[in-house]
Amino acid sequence: MSTSDPDPRAIFGERRHLIALAYRLLGSLTEAEDAVQETYARWYGLSPRQQEAVESPGAWLTTVAGRICLDLLGSARVRRERYVGAWIPEPLPDRTEWIGGPADPADRVALHESVNMAFLVVLESMTPAERVAFVLHDVFRYPFAEIAEIIARSPAACRQLATSARRRVRAAQAPAETAATATAGQAGLVRRFKEAWEARDIKALVGLLDPDATMVADGGGLVGAALRPVEGGERIAQYLIHMAAKAPGLMLLERTVNGRPGLVAQYAGTTVTVAAFDLAADRITHIWAVRNPEKLRAWNREDTP
Repeated sequence: MSTSDPDPRAIFGERRHLIALAYRLLGSLTEAEDAVQETYARWYGLSPRQQEAVESPGAWLTTVAGRICLDLLGSARVRRERYVGAWIPEPLPDRTEWIGGPADPADRVALHESVNMAFLVVLESMTPAERVAFVLHDVFRYPFAEIAEIIARSPAACRQLATSARRRVRAAQAPAETAATATAGQAGLVRRFKEAWEARDIKALVGLLDPDATMVADGGGLVGAALRPVEGGERIAQYLIHMAAKAPGLMLLERTVNGRPGLVAQYAGTTVTVAAFDLAADRITHIWAVRNPEKLRAWNREDTP
């Protein structure tokens, strides 16, 4: 039992960590912020005596946030089955490129390799329990004994969940790991891709795309977007040229997307598409194009005081 009331500054100081955790678990900054808000509501719903009895408020907050996210992941699976088209995690700008500056929450999630789009897409393939066990252990280094309290399973079961999740990550990322981590090389490749797209040079685009490349778009039924993945370098190039012809005045900008070089498309000063990339052997293998305006609020947020 603590000998004094928890310091409110220390309690609120956990917000950065909680947002970072919840975003990785949920793939949505909006949902992460809501989950953390609910976590704090439950903390402040405790009586002063109950708060004082908590030996580690930070651990308590993490446990509650993890349980809230676990519940949300279960319901999210049902919602995403009804989602129009493909569902892609919400893209994040680099904190230095965030409109209005690197404001809270979490300096916009303290970007790290564990928030790159390819990684988040793999997380989406996991069961809720796998995702929570893996993220807490492999990303945030929580011991399995503590994870067991969050997902209501034994430490041994949590270890097995994390191991299963780890195999998924390795299977999905191993072929592109070396090239994908070469940020400078990716930046150059994305720049050439941008220039070829602006020039409507289909031959150049095909040369930059892996023959088996895949492009997935997320419009959420709110804006136009391909409902199914576009597969093959030539088909992707043709699709992009077609889209460029339909959208005169579209401006392409090189930006950091989830910690890696990506592209942002703006029309009349408003971000309408954010594209993340993955690559292997100096070719683009995956493009994730987020067009759902509800997922682009961070890219269009007005400056705040």
